[in-house]
Amino acid sequence: MAITASQVKDLREKTGAGMMDCKKALVESGGDEEKAILYLREKGLAKAAKKAGRATSEGLITPFISADGKTAVISELLCETDFVAKGDDFQGFAKALAEKIAGLDVTSGAAEDLPADVADVTDLIAKLGENMGVGRFAKVVTDGVLGVYIHSNNKLGVIVELTGSDDADMAKDVAMHVAAMNPTCISPDELPQDVLEREKELYKRQAMDEGKPEAIAEKIVMGRLSKFYKEVCLLEQAFIKEDKKSIKDIVGKAKVASFHRLALGEGGSQETDAEAEG
Repeated sequence: MAITASQVKDLREKTGAGMMDCKKALVESGGDEEKAILYLREKGLAKAAKKAGRATSEGLITPFISADGKTAVISELLCETDFVAKGDDFQGFAKALAEKIAGLDVTSGAAEDLPADVADVTDLIAKLGENMGVGRFAKVVTDGVLGVYIHSNNKLGVIVELTGSDDADMAKDVAMHVAAMNPTCISPDELPQDVLEREKELYKRQAMDEGKPEAIAEKIVMGRLSKFYKEVCLLEQAFIKEDKKSIKDIVGKAKVASFHRLALGEGGSQETDAEAEG
């Protein structure tokens, strides 16, 4: 039988479940609203919907590294409390999520970039009683070497990809550095031109305000720009374990091909499927 929009609307108002979930429930129950409500309750969807909208500021950044060391994933799973994040069910789901992402044809993104069944946390919400959501993720596949670092609180994770080297310890050291120093890019040539022009203009204006002649101001600009590179560009930064050397010195002839850094909650509080569909 055909399910009308008003039927879906009425069921949604009574249960708080998402529109698509309500429609599916009505189809499965032949349009019988009471059966549809029971269907939603059995699936945990009504309960999950009532949790939607509550802040998810806790959770985990979880890694997965393939047996051959050539594929690595870090993924974010969010919940409301640290208590739930430390539980076996939540941690088990987080580990399974990272492993599933490793098998997908994706690189990096968020829940909406994953198949619906992979990002579906409805059953977990129903079981644990908190709002939850899949946040962001990063995946790297390489012929080089991968360094993965997860901070001790499991709320910060980094993947670094090195090529031209098989030194896994060095890759991990660089990953630890990225976690601590949070660079914007790998090298100065990756900085957008508008960012460089903004910085140059700022430094020149500061120098002129200090009464420096224009010719001197231009030299000051170059010096301050070099300092800016050391703040935001990975290769130019002083290595946290040996600050007399830069990351460029540490990696030598190897190349930092990419890095990904995820800190819990930086992507914002996540919606559940039920909330997103509404």
